Amino acid sequence: MADFYQTGVVATFHRLGKADLNRMESELTEFNLHRPIALVLPSTYSELEAPALKQIAEEIKQVPYVNEIVVTMGRTNQEQFLKAKEFFSSLPQRTRLIWNTGPNIEKLYQLLEESGLHVGEDGKGRSCWTAYGYILSREESKVIALHDCDIVNYSRELLGRLCYPVASPNIDYDFCKGYYARVTDRMHGRVTRIFVTPVIRSLQKLFGYLPLLVYLDSFRYPLAGEFSMSTDLARINRIPGDWGIEVETLAEVYRNCALKRICQVELCETYEHKHQPLSAEDPRTGLMKMSVDIAKAIFRNLAIEGADLSESLINTLMVTYLRTAQDTIKRYHDDAAINGLFFDRHQETKMVEAFTQAIKISGKEFNEDPLYTPLIPNWNRVTAAIPDFLEQLNGIVEEENS
Repeated sequence: MADFYQTGVVATFHRLGKADLNRMESELTEFNLHRPIALVLPSTYSELEAPALKQIAEEIKQVPYVNEIVVTMGRTNQEQFLKAKEFFSSLPQRTRLIWNTGPNIEKLYQLLEESGLHVGEDGKGRSCWTAYGYILSREESKVIALHDCDIVNYSRELLGRLCYPVASPNIDYDFCKGYYARVTDRMHGRVTRIFVTPVIRSLQKLFGYLPLLVYLDSFRYPLAGEFSMSTDLARINRIPGDWGIEVETLAEVYRNCALKRICQVELCETYEHKHQPLSAEDPRTGLMKMSVDIAKAIFRNLAIEGADLSESLINTLMVTYLRTAQDTIKRYHDDAAINGLFFDRHQETKMVEAFTQAIKISGKEFNEDPLYTPLIPNWNRVTAAIPDFLEQLNGIVEEENS
């Protein structure tokens, strides 16, 4: 997409024309000599049996510049973990698997709990956090890239573009967020399109100029699961164990990193992965659970910035969001029409109504317990409490991969 518009307060790198993959991978191979790159793949066993991960593995086999790969497995029993080891053994790069629900890692999580360090339940957040710890324990890689394992149309170009801004000593960023268009014969990315962006813009109407809101609104796809960062940032960032992981990660980066060292990059022309059901009647599952967790993450970080999130403000936000999202639906409907895409305006309106209830639920839960946080302690705090924790983690991972 030939668009070079710079969005908001973070640098935006576009995909302009056909990529020269050989040139990019040659440069990344040179960068890897000075800034070794680690790739983190958060996965579950169910993804191992899906065609998307098979295609991802075939593409990664051809990547010449990755220093190490860490596959961090959640919701996996022993038999499944052994099958996962066999599946990933075909990768030519140095590859290690982390069995996050295995008895040895569980003992480490228990040790943390006994020290007053809560790491939450099994999930993507905890899996990624553990993978960062293992990479830090090796003290080899300087860059960490992460992407999901359910990308249907994955290519090496996506990984190269994701790594480049942080790996390159010439442009030298600390954090890079991926973005893309979620389009097939219709528009996807519903939680971003008609929930997150309208919520942020509604809050801007209520609070006026707040740097955090301007920053969040600068990201073209804030819920993208793909990013790269320096290992120094991985050491000091906290991440949550719930569905607010992408928003909380952006908020932590905002507090720990200068804006001029944060960027976003267009990874591919289109992006396709699995779709979650709405589950409008059950806020504990599906997109409703996701939207509740995301809204609470936004509320928590606004409170950190000194914003007052009273019950009356939440009520006003619901009304403001509803109208803002309805106006947004009109824009997307018209955008779909001019491009000949299918657009179910009734279904999108029903989703906005459900998301309005998610704001109500998240506002109530936040005000009942404003000090609650799902954030896992950063690695500096862990090593301060348990100095040899990283060595213990390293030993377990190496033993289970021997």
